[in-house]
Amino acid sequence: MNFDEFKYKISNLKNLELPGESAQIKLAPAMRVSELKTLDIASKKPNKAGVMAIFYPNDRQVTNLVLILRKTYRGVHSNQVGFPGGRAEVFDKNMKSTALRETEEEVGIPRNEVTVVKKLTKLYIPPSNFWVHPYVGLLNATPKLIKQESEVEKILEIDIDEFLDERNLISKKLSTSYAKDIDVPAFSLNGHIVWGATAMMLSELKELLIKSL
Repeated sequence: MNFDEFKYKISNLKNLELPGESAQIKLAPAMRVSELKTLDIASKKPNKAGVMAIFYPNDRQVTNLVLILRKTYRGVHSNQVGFPGGRAEVFDKNMKSTALRETEEEVGIPRNEVTVVKKLTKLYIPPSNFWVHPYVGLLNATPKLIKQESEVEKILEIDIDEFLDERNLISKKLSTSYAKDIDVPAFSLNGHIVWGATAMMLSELKELLIKSL
């Protein structure tokens, strides 16, 4: 999709009601759905994180979405695909500020050049004990993407038409931090499997985009 067309239509997003959990759970592993129903999240005193789903024109003026492949490390999100973003710090004004700051650090998109269009539904991630607050943003120019070497293995530029293509919704058998060899719903994007919390947030985003485009 041409970016000028996308930018014109995406303004509809502001007025749409969030589909929320009903959209998120479509891409949730069955075990995660059961777990979330019984959790007393407040008692766990979760940390907070902010992430950005940023759309921008590539050098052919095609609308892209930026995702990242995280480094391999000793942690529950090692070598997984996610949104740029991260943990809230005491000096952040709010969660939107966290998402913009972390995105700039991880992929080099200047925070003052991003127009935040909408806040999506927050999502709790049990393995890491985080409330994640996702935002949708627009960048009007093709960015010079620079990965944060300590955090990011690879920057992924996703064509929006690939993201919206129903053929890229799949089921994959994976071993996770909490179970072995389970079937999980996922997106197949740029040759990478996107599952778990990121897929759940993408599911809500996709529903909104379909309505607005």
